[in-house]
Amino acid sequence: MTEQLSNNPLLTPLEQLMPYEAIEPEHIVPAIEFLLKEAKALIEQLITVAEPNWDNFIEPMEYGTAGLWRAWNVVNHLNNVHNTDAVRSAYNTLLPQVSEFSTWIGLNKALFEQYQTLHQSEAFQVLSKTRQRIITEALKDFELSGVSLEGEAKTRYAEMCEQLAMTSQQFALNALDATDKWSYHIKDAEEVAGIPEQVLAAANDLAGGKGWTFTLKMPSYLPVMQYASNQALRQRMYQGYATIASEQGDKQFDNSDNIETLLKLRLELAKLLGFKDFATMQLEKRMADSPQQVIDFIRDLAAKAKPFAEKDMAELSAFARQELGMAALEPWDLAYVSERLREKKFAYSDEEVKQYLPEDQVLNGLFTIIEHLFKVKFEATEAQTWHQDAKVFALKEADQLIGYLYTDLHARNAKQSGAWVANERTRQRHQGELITPVVYLTCNFTPPQGAKAGLLRLDDVVTLFHEMGHALHALLSKVDEPSASPFASVEWDAIELPSQFMENFCYEWPVMQKLSRHQESGEPLPRQLFDKIIAAKNFQTGMQTVRQLEFALFDMLLHQQLEQQTIADVLTLLDEVRQEVAVLMPPSWHRFPHNFSHIFAGGYAAGYYSYKWAEVLSADAYSYFEEHATEEFGTLNPQAGEHFKNEILAVGGSLPATEFFEKFRGRPADPAALLRHHGMVDE
Repeated sequence: MTEQLSNNPLLTPLEQLMPYEAIEPEHIVPAIEFLLKEAKALIEQLITVAEPNWDNFIEPMEYGTAGLWRAWNVVNHLNNVHNTDAVRSAYNTLLPQVSEFSTWIGLNKALFEQYQTLHQSEAFQVLSKTRQRIITEALKDFELSGVSLEGEAKTRYAEMCEQLAMTSQQFALNALDATDKWSYHIKDAEEVAGIPEQVLAAANDLAGGKGWTFTLKMPSYLPVMQYASNQALRQRMYQGYATIASEQGDKQFDNSDNIETLLKLRLELAKLLGFKDFATMQLEKRMADSPQQVIDFIRDLAAKAKPFAEKDMAELSAFARQELGMAALEPWDLAYVSERLREKKFAYSDEEVKQYLPEDQVLNGLFTIIEHLFKVKFEATEAQTWHQDAKVFALKEADQLIGYLYTDLHARNAKQSGAWVANERTRQRHQGELITPVVYLTCNFTPPQGAKAGLLRLDDVVTLFHEMGHALHALLSKVDEPSASPFASVEWDAIELPSQFMENFCYEWPVMQKLSRHQESGEPLPRQLFDKIIAAKNFQTGMQTVRQLEFALFDMLLHQQLEQQTIADVLTLLDEVRQEVAVLMPPSWHRFPHNFSHIFAGGYAAGYYSYKWAEVLSADAYSYFEEHATEEFGTLNPQAGEHFKNEILAVGGSLPATEFFEKFRGRPADPAALLRHHGMVDE
């Protein structure tokens, strides 16, 4: 190692905390390139081990590559939260190299054969269940990355992967360009009645001060649909949005061919790897066993939710007729009428609630709740960070250090929007010594103004609880093998369980009293306002639920087809799904699939169901706390917390999700709790 490298902070030993203040953009490329070279050399050496077992093959590989993945996690994080030109340039230089290294591992036949040898040996039989699972799951990953293919099949596989990536990208670009290109200009002030001032100001700026120009981007589209009293304007906007990237809109951006190509390639890819259809292949590494199980799950939930959706729809229609003088409810009236009904039923504003939710109070309240439920303690520490907004907390259990949490909660320039949790360092044990997990929790809340704490919206509080659920999953895991850590090994359709579970506490009165303190008076949120929040929480959940189930059922049935689908087939299938689950049929010119980026440009193909699947798990897990509520603590029962910690958080990805959930609940998941939490119960 050269002297320059030996002083490179990104090469800090795994056992030590990262010295963030010392990291400069010029450190990034040399460090990662060095670590990639080291990791590759290590794997090439391990391929030659004569009789592979855990101690001479897997453990050296897990520990030996951990430094690379930790440094890359840090670079990835800086690229997200401190995206200067120099950081971005370094990241872009490295991304193809890191991807190439991952692909090299996935297609490394000699490495695959080492795993096979170990799997078939006596050494495998004496391993713990966790370690056996790591090896069997690794073999599945190899198979799914096409390692067994030879000759023409191997070449075709690589071609298809590239073509799929390019077509998905083109789908996304068409949707983006079609959205960007569409606009509608209005000169007459009467035609924009009802639209909020700041939306009109932005539309006037866009029109160069002459009238108003509206677009299909959400900050423009949504307020028009919710507040414009001009029905013709709403209809025009709705039609623009409903035909994005289709032959019904600007034909140069039509996604019809891309949809056909993606479906054709996915089916061919699945068959090449020995699966009967794409959906079956996608579920190979999921908690759900088969496409049929998912379809039954969706249909069962839809049958239970549809009567409530019909009730929501009837209430809207009656309100539109009686209060707004509308004879019939069209699809472009839905958002507008809903907003009027919401205002009438629950008279409170986001602004009013915000005054009671200063960030410091919310964060302290959240820590108090976690400490009480899971018997752990957060302590602020002076460790180095990448920005003055970031804070570091050591997490202790029975006075033993078990991990570190880095929070970075405010929006600022050069920081990616949204909220997420990521690993910096994964928990592992090396030569008997514990290396504790280090986790990033990132949000984009409004920064404080002057000396006052920043105020959070209720949605922000729910987001913070959600992300903290993910963080606790990594921090409270007791799994010492990185390949079975929660983020590496918990099935994709179960990973949202702890995060969605934590959200439930935000709607408990004892919790809200801990989280709230009016920024002027210091009073907690009044009970009357809290009751309004709870009532509004379940407004129109029937309609929202069947809409999500419509997307999920369409996605799963579409990817279960055994023959090549034309765009006409796709639209017919969607129509059949709507007849079954929807409560309001859109017009025949509606082209939803052409802008369904989740399944055609995101990672959700044959996976959209996972939103509801994980919601069922989290609602049922929370109902355990409701069943074990006590007079003293309500749902904040530390015994229930201990049970959740031991059976779900501590096991990480060491067991299949079905198994750990059933151990926790004493039975399979039951969707009844989800329906109940959304107010879908017969009175």
